[in-house]
Amino acid sequence: MSERAALLKGIRVWLAFFVVCLVLSGVTAFPLVHELRWADEVLRSLGAPDHLPGLMEWIERVRDGLDTADADHPFLLYGTDWLAFAHLVIAVAFLGPYRDPVRNVWVVEFGLIACAGVVPLALICGPIRGIPFWWSVIDMAFGGFGAVPLYVVRKKIKRLEALAEAAVPAGAAAPAP
Repeated sequence: MSERAALLKGIRVWLAFFVVCLVLSGVTAFPLVHELRWADEVLRSLGAPDHLPGLMEWIERVRDGLDTADADHPFLLYGTDWLAFAHLVIAVAFLGPYRDPVRNVWVVEFGLIACAGVVPLALICGPIRGIPFWWSVIDMAFGGFGAVPLYVVRKKIKRLEALAEAAVPAGAAAPAP
């Protein structure tokens, strides 16, 4: 396998992994009420209230809030539907770098900026909304974990770009990747 082919394969594998995670993150925002009920039941069956009382108090508070919103103000949950949709739409954008990584490296860079933006959002909005700091840390970790595959992809794209430039004689047009 040529270096170019190996780079393309690596880029596509990392992008596929990132897109799958982004889609899963999105679709899990649709059934929040049911997911939280399920998580509460599972954690209780595992004895979490005895070992992680702070977590269980938070889960109960969020569950009560979602149950109330679902029963009395279901339109509020429409916002999380749009959050889920946004994840799915952003995932589609990564088809560009999957097809033509060098030309669409900007999508990967946009994703890296978005991952970095998770940190100030969590640090600013978390306290305003009464989110416990440890939960904001979990949210910030999503930005960090998301940035890892995108960073790897960007490095590989830059190597692929350098390979293409090195293969083109001066003054000639570069071949499409």
